[in-house]
Amino acid sequence: MSSKKTHPTEPETEPIPGETGAPATAPEQAEGTGASPALEELQKQLAEAQSQAAEYKDGWQRSVADFQNYRRRIEAERAETYQTAVGSVLKRYLPVVDDLERALAARPADLAWADGIDLIYRKLQSILEAEGVKRIEAVGQQFDPNFHEAITQEPSQEYASGQVIEVTRNGYTLGDKVLRPAMVRVAQ
Repeated sequence: MSSKKTHPTEPETEPIPGETGAPATAPEQAEGTGASPALEELQKQLAEAQSQAAEYKDGWQRSVADFQNYRRRIEAERAETYQTAVGSVLKRYLPVVDDLERALAARPADLAWADGIDLIYRKLQSILEAEGVKRIEAVGQQFDPNFHEAITQEPSQEYASGQVIEVTRNGYTLGDKVLRPAMVRVAQ
């Protein structure tokens, strides 16, 4: 055996006495009755190397796909966490909106300060809308426990059974989540 170090995937070949160490050419290989044992060994090693390379490539592709899925999941969780935090803060302002709505409903006519309250209410509404908060429209809609909270059921000539007659407190959504359900009266 030669003292020369070779790469583990390279076949170890010993020089044949009297030869210069040059690889055999095709005509020299063709003279024999078949492929030489060295060629068969090289082909076997090539097939093993190709199989190992395909296995490594498959593993790499799986790792890349797993990482992309992880990154998408983290982004989705981050967006949901942000929306939950924003919703928590905005939910605290909803009682203020309710108070302003009640004040505007009972405001005296032609008073300057009442116009100021109306301006404050509209500014607050525009801020909430800019953040994605939307009022749940309920009057005349079919009662939906996901969006409405029934406080009474009353007979009604105007509305069919199960429809919302009146909203006593507005409900709001943020995106596809309910910040606060609407308190409603429902027809029997």
